[in-house]
Amino acid sequence: MTNGSNAKKAVKPLQTNCESCEYYDYDEDWGEYVCQMDLDEDEMVRFLAGQNRACPYYKFYDEYKTVQKQN
Repeated sequence: MTNGSNAKKAVKPLQTNCESCEYYDYDEDWGEYVCQMDLDEDEMVRFLAGQNRACPYYKFYDEYKTVQKQN
């Protein structure tokens, strides 16, 4: 009989929805939406290798909050 608390649980990767991120914007040079966050070389390698469970720079873009600041 095995103890349920000792059993390894599968870790589900966290999903980050880039489309709702403040740093996800249209780049006219590339002609598509890209992440505008400047990553250093090490961060880019970790990101491309999928070593991050979720983007550490994700920031929800709330256009209503931006409009409220303008008023």
